[in-house]
Amino acid sequence: MRTGRGRGGWQQAELPSADDAAAWFSGRLPDGWFTGAPEVTCDRDEIVVVGELPPLEDEYPDTDAGRADAAAAEAGRISRFREDTRAKRIEIARQAEARYQRKVAWGARIGGTRELFTTASVPVMTRLRQSERIVLDTLVDAGVARSRSDALAWSVRLVGEHADEWLAELRAAMARVDELRGQGPS
Repeated sequence: MRTGRGRGGWQQAELPSADDAAAWFSGRLPDGWFTGAPEVTCDRDEIVVVGELPPLEDEYPDTDAGRADAAAAEAGRISRFREDTRAKRIEIARQAEARYQRKVAWGARIGGTRELFTTASVPVMTRLRQSERIVLDTLVDAGVARSRSDALAWSVRLVGEHADEWLAELRAAMARVDELRGQGPS
């Protein structure tokens, strides 16, 4: 939902806070699904819940064939979890979507395998100058990406990987600004 036009263009309507989402999911999920608390990541559009499944009991030799067998077994375990928990995950997601007004996506990990089930791919509108479009076109022409959209997503992932510390500091500063705003005059 959008509200009126502000200084920076159209502004996102006020969403309920998802600050307690990790705690809510930890309390809401059935016992035994995961080996510990799930990893819960939130943005304006989606909440992604990824849990660690119990380790495989079979030992696979540290060879190429053994590692391939372990990866296949991990993928199979994740697939089984996905099918066995589908109805309950849908029920929990509906409750969370009503509470937080965001879509919920699920995932699981075990060993070296991590799989997300159904996640949102949200369109983002941006305006780029020619020099920026040339960067995207170069990535497409080089076969790094299939389209400008893929090239932009690739670029955002690359920046995210190399700027984690800076982005964490920025998020902390933004949280402090929100606290100060809340303490200000009403």
